[in-house]
Amino acid sequence: MESADESMRLDVKTDPAALRRQARWCGVRPGMRILDAGCGPGKTTSLLYEMVKPAGSVIGVDFSEERIRYAKNNYGGKAGIEFNICDLRKPLGWSKAFDLIWVRFVLEYHREGAVNIVRNLIDCLKPGGLLCLIDLDYNCLNHYELPLKMAELLPRIMLFAEDKYNFDTMAGHKLYSFLYDHGFRDIAVKIMAHNLIYGDIKDKDKFNLLKKVEMAAKRAGELVSSYPGGYKQFYIDLEKYIIDPRRFTYTPLVLCKGTKPSCGQ
Repeated sequence: MESADESMRLDVKTDPAALRRQARWCGVRPGMRILDAGCGPGKTTSLLYEMVKPAGSVIGVDFSEERIRYAKNNYGGKAGIEFNICDLRKPLGWSKAFDLIWVRFVLEYHREGAVNIVRNLIDCLKPGGLLCLIDLDYNCLNHYELPLKMAELLPRIMLFAEDKYNFDTMAGHKLYSFLYDHGFRDIAVKIMAHNLIYGDIKDKDKFNLLKKVEMAAKRAGELVSSYPGGYKQFYIDLEKYIIDPRRFTYTPLVLCKGTKPSCGQ
């Protein structure tokens, strides 16, 4: 998904009200020390910080130098919130440091390696702490009524993203097992609609959807060139579909939380 507009896309698409609802369900409360793993441009980290202050704190980490630079410039500079470059695929060095670890829209980019990332994060969680895994299922695949050729091509693009870029279209399927396999207690799962769009579309949703599919289509190169009229016509047809108030599109969002067992449990 990397592009010159990616930090802006991630920032714009984050819905504060929805995120706060998800955070409350996950157990975020004042006074907590939280790790926002895969924080992107920092908007989510800032919203979590607002929920844990004044006594709490949040550290946002991301692999992208550009994301962290954007986060520091737009959301940093306050006591209790910080941003660091970090590779979640490697041991993080914060042993049992956090009351809650928030992992939202991260594991979908690691079809191979997600288990190792979760293991590294668990090492950073205090016994009795909460691990919150949030990700999408059937990503980019639930649309009605796409043009026939586009409906045939889109699943092929997502398979291409999985094979070439380690993307996981079905990441949400796996979240429960990650917690179960590590002996977590009180595991709870919630499913809701994400990007539920019908009727007139908001500018931010149009920007997000067009940019998301645009970047995936560019990465898929030869696949999209086989579309009647090539990439140019693909993009025209996509925009026409997205702005049509008759269309219906959504993605299932899976939220999974659990409590890390104490020693001996």
